[in-house]
Amino acid sequence: MIFSFQNPRRFAMNTYGKFAQNAWKTLAPSQYELIVNPETWFSILGEEAENSVDSLQVQIAGHDTPGETYLEKVGRLMGAKMQAEEIVRAEMLTPQPEDQKEEQDQDEEPSTMGVYLEYMKEVNRLHRETLEDLHQEEMENDR
Repeated sequence: MIFSFQNPRRFAMNTYGKFAQNAWKTLAPSQYELIVNPETWFSILGEEAENSVDSLQVQIAGHDTPGETYLEKVGRLMGAKMQAEEIVRAEMLTPQPEDQKEEQDQDEEPSTMGVYLEYMKEVNRLHRETLEDLHQEEMENDR
């Protein structure tokens, strides 16, 4: 079997890729139509998203705390994974507002989903800033 970019069997789409593909089909169908090979494109995007979730999850979870029980640690790690997935879905896997604008008339109110996505992006941005500040404080305290 020859593996190449054109060989769609090489890229099995993960759940992140499927989520992104469905989001683009729903929220920005005309932009979705411009993608030459959607299966390959969203398979690759799904892999990149999975890598981002993995690295972000580690950052959000932080270090083990002294006296932390097994269940507390599991809860902390699962919470970190859910937060990381939420951030990646909002930033990487959903179309940006400028890609969605053509779908909405000028006089029309923004959709509930659009408002929710903008809200989640702002919450995620603030969350990341807080995490960065906490990380910076932690590094300064370790010195």
